[in-house]
Amino acid sequence: MNSRQSAEAYFAAWNDHDGDAITATFAPEGTYEDPTTGRIPGAGVAATAQQLWQAFPDLAFEVISEEEAGDGRIVAEWLMTGTNSGPFQGLPPTGRSIALPGADFIDCGPDGINSVRGYFDSRGVPAQLGLQIVVQPDAIGPFTFGTSTAVQAGKATRPGAFSITTLFSHGEQTEEIKDLSRETATEMLGMEGFIGIEMIRQGGRGVTVTAWEKPEQARQLMTSPSHKQAMQRFWSDLGDAAYTSLWVPEHINTLWVRCTACGKMSDYEKLEGNCGCGEALPERPTYF
Repeated sequence: MNSRQSAEAYFAAWNDHDGDAITATFAPEGTYEDPTTGRIPGAGVAATAQQLWQAFPDLAFEVISEEEAGDGRIVAEWLMTGTNSGPFQGLPPTGRSIALPGADFIDCGPDGINSVRGYFDSRGVPAQLGLQIVVQPDAIGPFTFGTSTAVQAGKATRPGAFSITTLFSHGEQTEEIKDLSRETATEMLGMEGFIGIEMIRQGGRGVTVTAWEKPEQARQLMTSPSHKQAMQRFWSDLGDAAYTSLWVPEHINTLWVRCTACGKMSDYEKLEGNCGCGEALPERPTYF
């Protein structure tokens, strides 16, 4: 099999969604690398491909051009397309379609592909799926950076209690914890008195803050199937340390809303949604 045939077999295996066939195109010591994977053995490409096929069941590569560059090298320009109808990086499917251009430099030898180096914009797929791309350091001095997710019931009720869970973890455990947290939050939307939840992740530290109408309503978590599963995993081997707490606010101050007519702040509840100037105030935000 010459270099062009090896490259064609490689792309055909991707389009056939055949992980074993992808592996078979590589030489025993062959490697693969792109902006998202770093350098991995050729035998590891199938696992990466499987994740993509799960997220994009109709994933396909259209080879735009394919040129021989000498010494067994093939330069292929391609367009990857697909529809996000499966989970992507732990997130639910968006239903959106993607079209990502890129290029592969494929070095071949008598035993198959020696290396594949892929080049593309690593922000392309997340951006096309409507995902945020956050560029920030892990930490600077006493400041630690991370991300957060909120789930809100849309209630205007003042919180009567906050349940807080802090869980410390490491490495690959983080993704499983995120999945269990999202599943639990979804179930909480149907619980009595649930107002909202903030899920915060800073490196190996995860914090959830949940607002309830009454303190006793936080006990409903014990009936959540996802929460029970999370507890079973915690007592087994998931996480390094954790603690929980329940907080009751001493007082919650006035919710001020700015009038779009006169520009002044108004006490929304006291004035029953109207400004002193006589105009109606904008719809107030929720407390949590």
